[in-house]
Amino acid sequence: MSKHTYKIAALSLLSIFSNLHAAPSVYPTGVTRYDPAIAYNSYVLFSGQDKKTHLIDMNGNEVHRWDGEGFPPVLLDPALAGGKRGNVLLQLASVAGTSNEGNGLRNQAIGELDWDSKVVWQWGAAGAAQDVYAAPVEGKASPQVPGGSAKQHHDWRRLPSGNTLVLANLVHPVKGFAAPQVLDDVIYEVNQAGDIVWKWVASEHLNEFGFSAASLKLVKEGASPRGRNAPFDYLHVNNMSVLGPNKWFDAGDQRFNPDNILIDSREANFIIIIDKRTGKVVWSLGPDYPAQVRGQRVLPRAVDQITGPHDVHLIEPGLPGAGNLLVFDNQGEAGYPRVSVGVQPRSRVLEIDPLKKQIVWEYTGGDSNAPDWAFYSSFISSARRLPNGNTLIDEGMNGRIFQITPKGDIAWEYVSPYFAPTPVAGAGKAVLSNWLYRAQPVPYNWVPEGTPRSEHAVIPPELGKFRVATN
Repeated sequence: MSKHTYKIAALSLLSIFSNLHAAPSVYPTGVTRYDPAIAYNSYVLFSGQDKKTHLIDMNGNEVHRWDGEGFPPVLLDPALAGGKRGNVLLQLASVAGTSNEGNGLRNQAIGELDWDSKVVWQWGAAGAAQDVYAAPVEGKASPQVPGGSAKQHHDWRRLPSGNTLVLANLVHPVKGFAAPQVLDDVIYEVNQAGDIVWKWVASEHLNEFGFSAASLKLVKEGASPRGRNAPFDYLHVNNMSVLGPNKWFDAGDQRFNPDNILIDSREANFIIIIDKRTGKVVWSLGPDYPAQVRGQRVLPRAVDQITGPHDVHLIEPGLPGAGNLLVFDNQGEAGYPRVSVGVQPRSRVLEIDPLKKQIVWEYTGGDSNAPDWAFYSSFISSARRLPNGNTLIDEGMNGRIFQITPKGDIAWEYVSPYFAPTPVAGAGKAVLSNWLYRAQPVPYNWVPEGTPRSEHAVIPPELGKFRVATN
């Protein structure tokens, strides 16, 4: 067998270890299985715990690297980067710290880098790019940056206009909240000159999120788990996508205007569409759902309890399921009141008809001939539909990226080898982890011609017979 073959996978094994909170000290990393006959071939982009951004091929080879990270990194469609291939959105500078306090509060500057890591656009404190890159772009930092710090977190999107949507933090008192300071979520639209041309603040729309009176009371009475002086992160919005062209708007449904914005709240369990013109919520799912029924797999069916969701977006035109919502349903504890998945934690990826509000496809660990708990990430993570109908999934808590067929067969699997001490995984205490926030599939023609790639099958051995060699 090849060297790649012995980097095994049996991902379900890694997932089970993580879910039982008693992981072994040694397990394989890199590509652990790959079937070119059923996989969709592309590059994959992610930021590792080494604080660098990696572009890998289907055999896990690093074909390019940027010496900085993104929250998340976004490799731009050349159509959104003036035709340039390989441009990426990354953080440029952050304040040193020992935790991830405030999601984006340490994030000082963000920007666009080209393939050679030259900063071609930035938004943040003047000269902040010097903290990571030797040559900041002069005159590109805008006085419009609130407080001189970008505070970007969890998402950002380049628009066809050349402007950039930025999801950021805003710390301020909010009337009616018991907490003296709230860690609010704000969306800025920033033009190429760095000016804010549109702004949306979550707390100004609190009564549009679908909370019952009892739930809203719990929201307002909440406090930060990090103490009275820390701002209360009451929504923790972790995703922001632009609807883009879709069949619902083409059929006359104005709620699905391509300019409108889709977000989800990890803490409150809701998904909403924001009307870009008015700022109003025009479509919502949650925060209250029917309870899940164990073993209920009949499809389609009404959307049942979603908990702590991530990466919600509309599947793009031309892809299988176009127009439906795709969301990573973490099933991590969240909600007002709190909802927990119970004794057997497991995550799901859901495809939802947004008009009927029905689940039309789902993935759980059981679809890969494993226990449901073999697939679980209580926080972070993502899922993206691929042109051949497969879905690329980032099981972020375990640093695992894998690609499944519509039936749940694993076509490709990769475990991040980039470990580092991180307080995120240790509730404030730095512990060794390879957690991975989001993974982006990158078409071959989005990067410069001549970028190498490898597509050799990786066949995992029979799990029960794999052994580490001894002397």
